[in-house]
Amino acid sequence: MLSAQTRDAVTAAASSRLFRGARTPRTLAKLPVAEIERLIYPVSFYRHKAVHVRQTCEQIMSRFQGRVPSTMEDLLTLPGVGRKTANLVLILAHSSADNICVDTHVHRIANRLGWVATRTPEETEHALYAVARRRWWPLINLYLVTWGQNVCRPVYPLCGVCVLVDVCPKIGVVKAGKA
Repeated sequence: MLSAQTRDAVTAAASSRLFRGARTPRTLAKLPVAEIERLIYPVSFYRHKAVHVRQTCEQIMSRFQGRVPSTMEDLLTLPGVGRKTANLVLILAHSSADNICVDTHVHRIANRLGWVATRTPEETEHALYAVARRRWWPLINLYLVTWGQNVCRPVYPLCGVCVLVDVCPKIGVVKAGKA
């Protein structure tokens, strides 16, 4: 929930502070929103996310007997949880092999490589189910996010150091960066 539009290092630091302050949905639900805000700052939209974290923990306690839901349908009913977060929870917390987590990097790279031709991350998720081998579904996010942060960047991708330079159609790439 904290990672949306926030760099990984900021998310990791905020998560670490948050979990030092409260380790379970029960203890998080008891924290004042102002305390959650303090712990997760400077993640993007930290005020909204603090409210969502607390509300989600309250609902996990009241509706799901203190356990993180294990279905897409239930996860999507929680405040601040969209498809990306729900897919990531299913893959990481519930060891699902039936989900693909699509964030901005996965969406961009899947389109840039020509695997899909979609406008939104949700369209990309559904299109990837049709074109990617099932065994790769839970791993796509891991590999493409790392690739997207380091090589196939949003602006000025480092095509000169990319191992796929000879086979990549570079869809949407206007200018490559210098390695």
